[in-house]
This record gives sequence, C-alpha cells and structure tokens, in this order.
Amino acid sequence: MIRKLRQLVRDDAGMTTAEYAVGTIAAVAFAAVLYKVVQSGVVQSALTAIIQSALHTL
Repeated sequence: MIRKLRQLVRDDAGMTTAEYAVGTIAAVAFAAVLYKVVQSGVVQSALTAIIQSALHTL
C-alpha cells in the first residue's frame, strides 16, 4: 500500500488544465482588485506625493 502511495506521488507531473484555469482566474481577479485600489483617489494622491517628493530631492 505504501508503494502505491509513493508511486502516485511520484507520478504527479504538475498542474492539470483545470488547476491552471483556476490559477489564471485567481491572478486576474487579484489584478482587477489591485487596479481598482491603485485607481482610487487616496492612493493616487499618495503616489503623486511620493513621486513629487522623490523628484524634489534630486
């Protein structure tokens, strides 16, 4: 029985197509949420302030 379990674990060649699809959908959903956060007014003003501060120190 242990031999069969070891063989099953060793025969795993990687993710299947369904796992790739789920991973891709999760990555796209995360990117969409991140895009919405970056597009918010608070984050944009904070990023602008950081960039302006960095440019003024040069």
